[in-house]
Amino acid sequence: MHMSSNYRWVIVFAGGLMGCVALGTMFSLAIFQEPIAKSTGWSHAGIASAMTLNFIVMGLGGFLWGTLSDRFGARIVVFIGSVILGLALVLASRVESLLVFQIVYGCLVGLSASAFFAPMMSVTMAWFDKHRSLAVSLVSAGMGMAPMTISPFARWLITYYDDWRFAMLVIGIGAWIILLPTVFLVRNPPEAAAGGAAASEPQPEAAGMPLSKVFRSPQFLALGFTFFACCAAHSGPIFHMVSYAMYCGIGPMTAVTIYSVEGAAGLGGRILYGVLADRLGVKPVLIVGLLIQGLVIAAYTMASDLTHFYTLAIIFGGTYGGVMPLYAVLAREYFGAKILGTVLGGMGLLSSIGMAFGPLAGGWAFDAFNNYNWLFIGSALVGLGAVLIALAFPPLPERGGEKLQPA
Repeated sequence: MHMSSNYRWVIVFAGGLMGCVALGTMFSLAIFQEPIAKSTGWSHAGIASAMTLNFIVMGLGGFLWGTLSDRFGARIVVFIGSVILGLALVLASRVESLLVFQIVYGCLVGLSASAFFAPMMSVTMAWFDKHRSLAVSLVSAGMGMAPMTISPFARWLITYYDDWRFAMLVIGIGAWIILLPTVFLVRNPPEAAAGGAAASEPQPEAAGMPLSKVFRSPQFLALGFTFFACCAAHSGPIFHMVSYAMYCGIGPMTAVTIYSVEGAAGLGGRILYGVLADRLGVKPVLIVGLLIQGLVIAAYTMASDLTHFYTLAIIFGGTYGGVMPLYAVLAREYFGAKILGTVLGGMGLLSSIGMAFGPLAGGWAFDAFNNYNWLFIGSALVGLGAVLIALAFPPLPERGGEKLQPA
């Protein structure tokens, strides 16, 4: 089947849109928390724990979906994910008990939201030889727009109809309306469709290795633990940023704008780092980005006024947003296309554990020392640890393939 190479940008659009809807619906729980607590009398901690479940299930789910997409292709996986996502929100809007809400929202939304990352990253990279880093960064930028799209819509629905259940029902049905038609845009590239995934290019030797060996290889360990340390470093500062700004004397509404500036900078950072990685190579750009991230987290301990916060938010948001998609590109170069979904799923599991650490550590540090300094100092040290692990990345395989040694 002949298909114009311009179709690859349709794949990028589909991946960005689906990621935006999936993650946007998951993160909209922050907007629903207060109205749900008021209407039902459930505790804030009880409702928020659905979000903790989301992250845990997302990590495990990403691994499952990645493996399935390697075996059956991306389209069927994102179709199942789309069906479950809408269903989870429709069901969550009807439940009457907190425990059922935690299971439905925490497990089903987390499971479905993780069905888009590894499959769409894999299929996007299969379509691109040139501009691969930029393409992956644009799909990731769609995911990064999630908090700026669904959350304000959820806020408007709740305010206008004064009914969180109706708002969540509308978002669930809306997710089906957007996602299900988009699924049919997802296709394998023509060469892969004709002769098995990524038949057109030489695969690194890893592609034929048993997965137990892949997950013990120095390539996977270096990549996975860099991703873990990178996420553990930035998740605490991201989660506690608004509280820290208020602690420094900035008003609540203004403090929230710092979070928005960070998110917007992340979109620009993804494109900038994607272009640089295509020009200069993925490894050096990732290592420099991780170094900047560690230093800017440390610099927050000296922030005192709004100008400082905005300046640091632009650098911090741009950097953590920019480096995130690069792990997927490196994974493709190390492991080839055939097992990429599984490898990304395994890396996603490690990064989710890293993301879960930060908010907890930050809360503990504040309770223990009554300030946020140790959160930022500790996070900066973890961030510099990520740089050291990244410096140990093994050389990239030659195009003909290179043997991966178990660590």
